[in-house]
Amino acid sequence: MGLPPWQDEKLGSMARAALWLVDVVGEGNVFTKAQLRAAFPEVAQIDRRTRDLRDHGWRIDTSRDDVSLKQQEQRFVARGADVWIPGKSKAPKHKSSLTTAQRLKVFQADNHLCRSCGIAGGEAYEDGITLSVLNVARRKVVLPDGGDDYQFVTECKRCGVGSTDREVDLGVILDLAESLAPIERQIFLTWTAADQRSLSPMEKMWGIYRTLPEESRKAVADALHDMDDQDN
Repeated sequence: MGLPPWQDEKLGSMARAALWLVDVVGEGNVFTKAQLRAAFPEVAQIDRRTRDLRDHGWRIDTSRDDVSLKQQEQRFVARGADVWIPGKSKAPKHKSSLTTAQRLKVFQADNHLCRSCGIAGGEAYEDGITLSVLNVARRKVVLPDGGDDYQFVTECKRCGVGSTDREVDLGVILDLAESLAPIERQIFLTWTAADQRSLSPMEKMWGIYRTLPEESRKAVADALHDMDDQDN
């Protein structure tokens, strides 16, 4: 069964905007506000109706979410609920819009750090040129009872690019917590209290070792064997 035409004025403006995105723009492609308004000259608040699609699982990125976009551009990333079907356009329980105070509360709870890469707001990336900009992302969390929840988390623009449909399984990490030895659990608790952890010399070495070319990895392994022989 085909989709209804987006030009059908019997449909609501949000449903028509959704159909226009699917039929005209296409997933993964960029459109501008000017193009959107030109398609719906009779709808005064078509920008808002299009934004409302985010509350129904539609992924529409702006320049705040995708640094490759210009200010007037948006990208239709992923299709959500079929809001043109009766009953599908009902507002869900999880709303993505936040007030300034709510956004600040999320930033404070996350210590103003991107929870994906750990960078702080305004801090320079490794290239030494680009500074991080923090946003609030909505993350799907699979609860231990199998239900879903949508929780807010701090994420930098760079980590937010291409993070559609990202979710976490809370039950998995709780199962891992049960498998820890008591001493391991205590160590992990100190990390959670400080909201950070320091790498041991061995962990730092492993991180560097993994980046080495094969010849250099062999040189390190040979050196370790020699050290081991000397110790014995």
